[in-house]
Amino acid sequence: MTTTMPAEWTPHERTWMSFPTANDTFGPDGSDTLARARDAWARVARTVALYEPVTLVADPDDEQTARDMLTGATGISLVTAPLDDAWIRDSGPTFVHDVDGSLRAVNWIFNGWGAQSWAAWENDARLAATVAATADIPVDDSPLVGEGGGLHVDGRGTVLLTDSVQLDPDRNPGWTKGQVEEEVHARLGTRHAIWLPRGLTRDYDGFGTRGHVDIVASFTEAGHVLLHRQDNPDHPDYDVTRELRTVLESAVDVNGNPLTIVDLPAPDVLRDEEGWVDYSYINHLVCNNAVILCAFGEKQADERARSILAEAYPGRTVELVDARDIFAFGGGIHCITQQQPAVRNV
Repeated sequence: MTTTMPAEWTPHERTWMSFPTANDTFGPDGSDTLARARDAWARVARTVALYEPVTLVADPDDEQTARDMLTGATGISLVTAPLDDAWIRDSGPTFVHDVDGSLRAVNWIFNGWGAQSWAAWENDARLAATVAATADIPVDDSPLVGEGGGLHVDGRGTVLLTDSVQLDPDRNPGWTKGQVEEEVHARLGTRHAIWLPRGLTRDYDGFGTRGHVDIVASFTEAGHVLLHRQDNPDHPDYDVTRELRTVLESAVDVNGNPLTIVDLPAPDVLRDEEGWVDYSYINHLVCNNAVILCAFGEKQADERARSILAEAYPGRTVELVDARDIFAFGGGIHCITQQQPAVRNV
């Protein structure tokens, strides 16, 4: 394999999103919950479109609703394809560069985050190929069950993974770490993996993913690692995030250098009506000239996070977008977006 996944902060051609459709996650047609989801997704789409084109995939039954909601929005195009859910980071393709700088699309096997009882994935399992065909990009099928939210690359050869996702017996039964690494490196052009043992507590309840890395840790352009930090000892993630920090403190990058860890503290809220929240500023999107950052209605915490991200990405505008409704359905801004890199001149 000669393909390489570029870091998220490299230039984008566009961002892809899906439009929430009626299901067990969002609720039935006409429900308040589905309306809230669609409003939240539309806010993110409009914000990203200030900086780069957005292509929104809508189920054919929802096409007119999506068009009506985005009336007047510029920079957003709409395509239709059958959908089960709206987490395109996971069901969509992972875009990579070929050796000549052109794009290819990795099509991981998608099985509803480990065949979760509430999930449907017959349509979403085909979405990566559909997106790639729409973009006229060749597809490489992987035998690994996985999702885009389960990995994060630094663009230098290192990838972040989690034990509880990649080695999930409902995803990849019988696979060893070595086998996972071999496949991931072959598809992404990485050479070194850092394994975290798990994700945040809420991610193992309800509509969780069983430990996606993109809600706990991410690389920055400077080569640092942003790490979610929960500072309230009453929250179970207080211990989780300290365990993760210990792992990262003993890890090295592809060149054998220790990691520089930048803590990104959680907001103060601890619970919602479902239990312990997993509100995290890690789950942001880096796009052309901007960072699209989750906000949680806490001015001091939101502004502190904005300041940390502005320092991590100098020269980019940090846009705060209320993500509480997105998190209520099981994810964040990074989970509902997927960047398509620009073709690279070689």
